[in-house]
Amino acid sequence: MITPFTPSGELDVPGVAELARHLVDEQGLDGLVLNGTTGESPTTTDVEKAQLIETVVETVGDRAHIVAGASTNDTRHSVSLAQDAEKAGAQGLLLVTPYYSRPPQEGIEAHFTTIADATELPCMLYDIPPRSSVPITDASYLRLTEHPRIIAVKDATADLSGSQRVRVATGLTFYCGVDALNLAAYATGQVGVVSVIAHLVGRQINAMFDAYDEGDVDRASSINDALLPALSALQGPAQGVVAVKSALAQRGLPAGEPRLPLTPADSMVADFIAENLAKVEEVR
Repeated sequence: MITPFTPSGELDVPGVAELARHLVDEQGLDGLVLNGTTGESPTTTDVEKAQLIETVVETVGDRAHIVAGASTNDTRHSVSLAQDAEKAGAQGLLLVTPYYSRPPQEGIEAHFTTIADATELPCMLYDIPPRSSVPITDASYLRLTEHPRIIAVKDATADLSGSQRVRVATGLTFYCGVDALNLAAYATGQVGVVSVIAHLVGRQINAMFDAYDEGDVDRASSINDALLPALSALQGPAQGVVAVKSALAQRGLPAGEPRLPLTPADSMVADFIAENLAKVEEVR
């Protein structure tokens, strides 16, 4: 979930509640991930992160799973974020591979297990080599799965066969983290998605998975094809946070401008986003 800001750039608490209700009640999302990079976690304060969780838990915590991003490239800070998230009412943690530092695998494993030890919350690892530079290796996954609270993976490797191999070897639950591969990943045994485009097309993604579960592969494929313009709109010329905030604002939903170093979509990009989202056929 993006983090809505006011025109002056502060956390928009009423907007947070409104957007959370919209995503759960209108888009049909089963859960919300807060304080991830899509939520601009690098530029929100620890106090804002806790307030965001508290607001969303109070608003939709009775009908959606609330997962909080709590991993940075500083393990001690990450432990503090995880403990704050637990106190604020989060039901799970999303732990991204430490970025920029390029730690060895033993450092990655220690980072994850140290955070997992710090709370009683279940943890989803976030493997995204294009951003973190270092992947989680198969051997590390095998060791990490021994921790009782490390139970799932947000898979943004775009390596479906490699992810399948790890999933089978470890028994971890995999969620797709690359929207272009949502259906393909589901077909290989991943159980769902941690999605950016679901801000705008959550109902269609649910309909696609429902069709696949019912054995109607043709309909699932047709819905997947119909979502191509959404991918172009939200993962095209603008950075993902920027694109989603532009699209939500166009619909009168809380968003606000991103914080620097991100900048708002210009008029040409905003028009491109609007035109492509208008092409997405409504799934009935």
